[in-house]
Amino acid sequence: MHDASLATISVDQFIPAPPARVWSSLTEPDLLARWWVPGDIRAVVGHRFHLQMPGWGPVACEVLEVEPPERLVYTFNTTWTLTWRLVAEGKGTRLLLEHSGFDLDDKRDRAAFERMGPGWRTMVLPRLAEVAAEAV
Repeated sequence: MHDASLATISVDQFIPAPPARVWSSLTEPDLLARWWVPGDIRAVVGHRFHLQMPGWGPVACEVLEVEPPERLVYTFNTTWTLTWRLVAEGKGTRLLLEHSGFDLDDKRDRAAFERMGPGWRTMVLPRLAEVAAEAV
């Protein structure tokens, strides 16, 4: 594997809810399960947790960075990283997601990359927006 073959999915999603509410939706297990998957996440650097991914089973993760309510970074399996950035925008939040570390030379990674980009954009993050906006 060489770095030139690594790819990143970048998604920009406006959420009609304040950053604190979006942060809660990312970091509280009960809210996370409502828009994505069950997992024992905690916004604590070094916290190891699992996300229960359909078709994959439990995926090991580790929190790398926490800057509430602006930035959350964690590993997702052994090679991918999810970087969530929240920027206040008007009465809502601009959510910037980077899902990085896809090895496009690896058949399974390439297939995941091709599925997950559209999945984040059209299904997962719109559900996050709905859950975060419910409490507003």
